[in-house]
This record gives sequence, structure tokens and C-alpha cells, in this order.
Amino acid sequence: MLGLLAAGATGAVLTGCADDASPEVTPAAEQIPGGTLPPTTGPTSSPPLAVVDGNQALRRLLDGNARFVAERDEDLDEGIARRVAVSKAQHPFATVLGCVDSRVPIELVFDEGLGDLVVVRSAGEALDHSVTGSVEFGVVELHTPLLIVLGHQRCGALDATIKALDSRRRTAEAGELGYIVDALAPAVRQVTGKPGDRLTNAVHANVDLVLAKLRQSPVIGPLEKSGKLKLVGAYYELDTGKVTVR
Repeated sequence: MLGLLAAGATGAVLTGCADDASPEVTPAAEQIPGGTLPPTTGPTSSPPLAVVDGNQALRRLLDGNARFVAERDEDLDEGIARRVAVSKAQHPFATVLGCVDSRVPIELVFDEGLGDLVVVRSAGEALDHSVTGSVEFGVVELHTPLLIVLGHQRCGALDATIKALDSRRRTAEAGELGYIVDALAPAVRQVTGKPGDRLTNAVHANVDLVLAKLRQSPVIGPLEKSGKLKLVGAYYELDTGKVTVR
């Protein structure tokens, strides 16, 4: 179990969540390694690519994004039968850490449905104990073979961090927004003075820094080294809808 899943009340809650991953399979959905096939909805329905490792999981995500870009989204079964099936057992095939930006709806971007993805979101993919723990939960407890960190074009959190650093202020806002600035500041400082668009450069640098920190996790790092987990950085273009793997 994760070291961060402490005993007591918190541990009981998380254990209860993990138990959802292994109950009996219902007839409404056929289980496959790393994912759940939705019931077919008609003669034109085709099952999604079966996933057994990180490379296949990434291929399925990129295929889904290609459909999204081309406006050829599949008629995913998100009706009652599918909802009942995943209520009994979940078998997501990828964990995605993305931004809270409302223009980046993860499941839509990758054309995936109920029970397919573990989605963790924070402003600018900023890491804290809760975010990191949620990512660890996806890859360790739900056994997703792929972890993708998804940055995006014109990220508002990183733009705000640039402005805060340029004006030599931590943040003008109350609450915990200053934490976001502190978390994203290393990426901004890393690209300051470099050629190219500063914000775009900061988004890419931040994805790399987040991946580096996740690799320091005592559970994520060993899984990647053993070949059981694939870590990938990616960039989402708001203008085109396209995801590019870095």
C-alpha cells in the first residue's frame, strides 16, 4: 500500500475506494487488461483498442485525440448499462494529470468515456501532497500502465505566475493562490531570457519539472524503472484541439 495512505479513518476511506477496483464483473461490460470495453450500441460500434501496457494506452489516447480533432468522436456508451457496469468495478487504462482550465476537458480531449481514465487536475498541474497522492492512487491502486502530464496552450496559471514574478509580488490575491505561484515559479525562472514565446516555453518546462518530481515518488519511480508504468509529457493546443507528446 502507499506509504501516504495512513491507517485510521483516512486509510479506511481510501481502502474503500480501492476495493471498487476488484469486485465481481457484471455482464454489462467485458473486462480487458487496463480498460473496460463498453457494450456495443449498434452495428456500427467498434470496441476500443485493448490496453495491456503503457505504449498501447498512449496509442489509444492519441487515437481518441485524433478523432476529437477531426470531429469524428465515437458514439461512446455512457448510458445506464455502462454506468451500472462501472459502478461495480473500475478498470481505467490511464492516469492523466492536467490543468483545471475549463477549456481542457480531459475525457473529451481523448474521446474516452465512463471508467476509462483517472483524471487529476490542478492549476498548472501544480503538485502538492494531495495531487501527488491522487496520481499515485491511480497508478498503484487502479493499476493504470500510463501516466501522462498534460500541459496546455496559454495556461492561465503560468501566465499569472509570470506576471506575479515580473511585478516582484507573490500574489495580490488572498487564500492559497500564492502556493500556486510558488509551485509554478521554477518553470518560469527556467525559461526567462530564452528565445521563443515565454509562456509556451514555461508550459513545456513545467511539464518536464512535474514529471521529474513524480519520478521521485517512492512508488511511481520504481514502477517506471520496472517497466510497469510509462510516464509521458504532452501539450494540448487550444486552437486546434491536438495533443502532442513531448
